[in-house]
Amino acid sequence: MTEIKVPASLDEIRDLLRNLPGPDLNSAHEVAGRENQLTKPMGSLGRLEEMTQWLARWQGVNKPTLNHPRTAVFAGNHGVCAQGVSAFPSEVTAQMVANFRNGGACVNQLVGQIDGDLNVYELDLDNPTNDMSQGPAMDDQRVSEAISFGMMAVEPGIDIIALGEMGIGNTTAAAAVCLSLFGGDAADWTGPGTGVEGDSLGNKVRIVAESVRINQDSMTDGLETLRCVGGLELAAICGAILAARLAKVPVVLDGFICTAAAACLYSMDKSLLDHCIVAHKSAEPGHAKLCAAINQKPLLDLGMRLGEGSAATLSINILRSALACHTGMATFEEAMVAGKSFE
Repeated sequence: MTEIKVPASLDEIRDLLRNLPGPDLNSAHEVAGRENQLTKPMGSLGRLEEMTQWLARWQGVNKPTLNHPRTAVFAGNHGVCAQGVSAFPSEVTAQMVANFRNGGACVNQLVGQIDGDLNVYELDLDNPTNDMSQGPAMDDQRVSEAISFGMMAVEPGIDIIALGEMGIGNTTAAAAVCLSLFGGDAADWTGPGTGVEGDSLGNKVRIVAESVRINQDSMTDGLETLRCVGGLELAAICGAILAARLAKVPVVLDGFICTAAAACLYSMDKSLLDHCIVAHKSAEPGHAKLCAAINQKPLLDLGMRLGEGSAATLSINILRSALACHTGMATFEEAMVAGKSFE
């Protein structure tokens, strides 16, 4: 794995974005060639066939592997919680981090099922971001440090990374990011999150709209949007996405918050998420609209909206199944089956 130079400012991150490696088309072509020789009608495994080629394209090998998966969960707190946008207090973020570390969360069980490793990254939980409804959530230094911190999650030896988050108030930040990047009404992007409804949901919609309005002039690109209405964990997710691209590690994004973070990169260059897939369509109302906006089709639709990397981790089982079919099935020649019998 090539040593990654950690950027120190948003300008350095912009420079990095202009020099990221592209796909290995030759490896993907070789995988596609084998796929067409396997004992099945061409294309009959649908997206499973697409996934093996995607893995080859971004791992840069014609025999991709999924032996060392990692789930990275980033945790941050949000000053906008002072506006009553969540059903839970900010203290729950740290309490859930402790639950992750003690093995008691959903994601712990799912990581165990894939024999992967779970790394949880706390981002200055005692110092939330500024209240974005009053001005920018972060300054240049703080958002840059969070992006750089997120890059540390991509270490030598892993062959895929599932990204997740924990942060009371972060569906509010994600909704504001989406409103800023893609327009529409605040209500289009704002959902119940931890369970707000009625007047509380109306207040949340109002805060999202006000946060975008007050920061509008400063949000000149995706990174400035991340700085003004994002959060530390959203910034760290962006950092992990960038480091994974540099290290040839495919990325599985979780749900609404992860996808909103990634959208900040997509808004600057549509190819920046080509090494990423979205794990599932979250039940959070804005997620389907967001996936359409960034040209992503989620793998799963199970009505989940938990976050914490749960669906991203679960999806690695699907990717492993795709790879098992690709590597384990016999070709027509090996099985002595006449290919024309499938026509």
